[in-house]
Amino acid sequence: MSKILIIAEHDGSRLNQATAKCVTCAAAVAGAEITVAVFAADSAAVAAQAAQLAGVARVLRVDHPANAQPVAATLAPQLAALANGYTHVFGPSTTFGKDLMPRVAGLLGAPQLSDIMAVESATRFRRPMYAGNAIVTVEVAAGTQLVATVRTASFEAAGSGGNAPVEAAAVQVELPTHTRFVSVSAARSDRPDLQTAARVVSGGRALGSAENFQILYSLADRMAAAVGASRAAVDAGYAANDMQVGQTGKIISPELYLCFGISGAIQHLTGIKDARTIVAVNKDSEAPIFEIADIGLVGDLFQIAPELERLIAAAK
Repeated sequence: MSKILIIAEHDGSRLNQATAKCVTCAAAVAGAEITVAVFAADSAAVAAQAAQLAGVARVLRVDHPANAQPVAATLAPQLAALANGYTHVFGPSTTFGKDLMPRVAGLLGAPQLSDIMAVESATRFRRPMYAGNAIVTVEVAAGTQLVATVRTASFEAAGSGGNAPVEAAAVQVELPTHTRFVSVSAARSDRPDLQTAARVVSGGRALGSAENFQILYSLADRMAAAVGASRAAVDAGYAANDMQVGQTGKIISPELYLCFGISGAIQHLTGIKDARTIVAVNKDSEAPIFEIADIGLVGDLFQIAPELERLIAAAK
């Protein structure tokens, strides 16, 4: 039997969907017994949500004032101590997981596997390389404890309907004092989260300015969609860094990806290859984005985007 420990990502009150995708990945391991660990100052609400995920056998609550903020230096020694007896320790391949899991692997002296995209067995996994242009199969020796991050774009979120028991877990470790939480600065938006949104509207450098991105914000609000941007648009200052989609930005897998003025550089395509339907709008009929788009529109985005918004409004 494989005993898999998953660390929950959350904002203090809501469980991030990335955790449910880690559960789906873990469930693909034959005979897996899945435990979700929730670290917080008061984890009751988040632990209750984790207990409802299908496939979860147990939820562990690790409540400590130091866990009020997800500081990797503080969480890593606690997770490493909790991992005793588990064959696998999984976290999402998000900013949170990429910061935390290497520390855990170092403390455990265990190998780390990044970006699991498919499970072949308890010891064999597949992950992307070279911006997704190659897929490598990685195998660890039987009996080796494995720390890994899960490429959430490759897995559907586990459903609800579970009723796992929730237990308090006491972890006796010395917490580091060299790192402390000071503050967090993050963009606030009422739109869906870019990494978990079912619909994403994205723009490139062809928008021409940050002001012109308002066209996409308006369309996205009409569609209840998140807004993304290409690296070129971010580098030009048209969009915030946390909107960047691609190899050096966010890897996403929406049901619908609607992009305007994005040529289709390889690093951007890496971030959207798991999208179910890609719709591209570009005035250049030779743009590489059309090679992978399910639907392509050759035309002026400044005319097409407002017209799409008008049509959507008329249909409601």
